[in-house]
Amino acid sequence: MDALIALPLLILLMGVGLPVAWSFAGVLAYLTWVYDVNLNTLMLQGFRSLNSVVLVALPLFILTGYLMQSGGIARRIIAFVSRLATGRGGMGTAMVLSSSIFGAISGTATAAIASIGSIMTEPLVQRGYPRGRIAALLGISSLLGILIPPSITMILFAVVTRQSVAACFAATIGPAIILIIGLILYNRFLVGRAFDEIELEAEDTQSFGRVTLNALPALSLPIIILGGIYGGIFTPTEAAAVAAVAALIVGGLIYREFTWGSLGRSVLGAAETTGTIILILLFSFMISRIMAFERVPQDLTEAIQSVVTTPVGALLVVNLVLIVAGALMDDVSVTVVIAPLFLPLMVANDIDPVHFAAIVACSVVIGANSPPVAPTLFLSCKICRVPILQAVMPALGLMGFVAFPVLMLTTFWPDLSLTIPRLFGLM
Repeated sequence: MDALIALPLLILLMGVGLPVAWSFAGVLAYLTWVYDVNLNTLMLQGFRSLNSVVLVALPLFILTGYLMQSGGIARRIIAFVSRLATGRGGMGTAMVLSSSIFGAISGTATAAIASIGSIMTEPLVQRGYPRGRIAALLGISSLLGILIPPSITMILFAVVTRQSVAACFAATIGPAIILIIGLILYNRFLVGRAFDEIELEAEDTQSFGRVTLNALPALSLPIIILGGIYGGIFTPTEAAAVAAVAALIVGGLIYREFTWGSLGRSVLGAAETTGTIILILLFSFMISRIMAFERVPQDLTEAIQSVVTTPVGALLVVNLVLIVAGALMDDVSVTVVIAPLFLPLMVANDIDPVHFAAIVACSVVIGANSPPVAPTLFLSCKICRVPILQAVMPALGLMGFVAFPVLMLTTFWPDLSLTIPRLFGLM
């Protein structure tokens, strides 16, 4: 099948340094040439697919992440969690919890790495944490932004597979909780074995009550967003607007850390990121249209089922493909390419699409930190100022003992991801 060359071609184009959006454009050009598609009609169909209210949430949540970075919200969250997470492995616990709270507001891994990594790296080094382990823990925990709603990855999954955004949000809460607990326990286990955590005298003269009071406006954001979505007060798209306005109010009127320059940089950064994702989505919609017309997903399903005859085997094959793809591409590319391609296979094996959403999210956590490309781990190493080789083994340990077991639980225990959506009547 000529269409199956599309995925290796995409990886090749990205591997030679072509920007992700234009790599998708190259694949689209190849498929258009192979199947002699009318590009005018295809472009019109692509733009119609982008005409979705759900996609309005995308730039708003991205903007929220940038506003949190420049408005002092992330710093106050970290200060609060650092005072709360004491005892053995306390600083590592603070990083994991800060990432989870940050993810519950911004929905992105890159924003968490930039904000939390830049603030927490040096304090962790002073406590005796090796920089390689800091980068590995940051890389894994930053992806809690994919698992904890609102998640930009889950918005994209819902759009390309035509599922409920709220249901996809809820599906990843269970795996996220288990991943948080696993990361904290694994870090506590390593303290005193792989490295020694140094106890330092507290330099912060503020009382715990004062730190908590300062953090309350920031901590109220995830409560407002998630409470509003699952309480039926507003839709995920409306929640994105509320999140952006709330971040602007908290950072500008309460913390008073915005300047016109920082606000402009936040808006510009959000616009650039959104533009890239929208281009990827446009090209992916057009690619998906060609593949659907040529029955590529159905042919792929039949080919796999001719070799793998059980649902367990199909799940293992999909997990393997998702992890390998995640190691070579970013989470957006994996979601918009792999998810619609394998959805018919999941449906044919009686796997709920919402359950599949949780599987995709957990697979991305592993793939994004796996060599050779490891996009998230590379960014984490850049922020922590450490060579990638010093972070690879700690990252493999975190993935092998924590992230991979969570993926297996999510894959073969459907209730872990489906109970909360059912509880809220989302499916």
